[in-house]
Amino acid sequence: MISSGKSITILIAEDDADDRLLAQEALNESRLVNEVHFVEDGEELLEYLRHSGQYTTAAAPRPGVILLDLNMPRKDGREALTELKKDKDLRRIPVVVMTTSKAE
Repeated sequence: MISSGKSITILIAEDDADDRLLAQEALNESRLVNEVHFVEDGEELLEYLRHSGQYTTAAAPRPGVILLDLNMPRKDGREALTELKKDKDLRRIPVVVMTTSKAE
């Protein structure tokens, strides 16, 4: 893979405050220079990506990758991913799915 040398924005969709803190600390310890944004559920994720709701006037840079928790309130990761992949403008954003569930 050829790198353009340009940093990408990382968008993390995670409802648990402790997991958000853990992710932020891990990224800081890795000395990543990427800009990181957090959203707390699937609804907020889609608002961020579509520049709607609370993100209508806020700076919400297009992410180069999304880290997506599967189990979130309001709209879970599965539902958000389905909507994201149906949207021709958003479907090309790589998504890494993660969960802390003990269920198979």
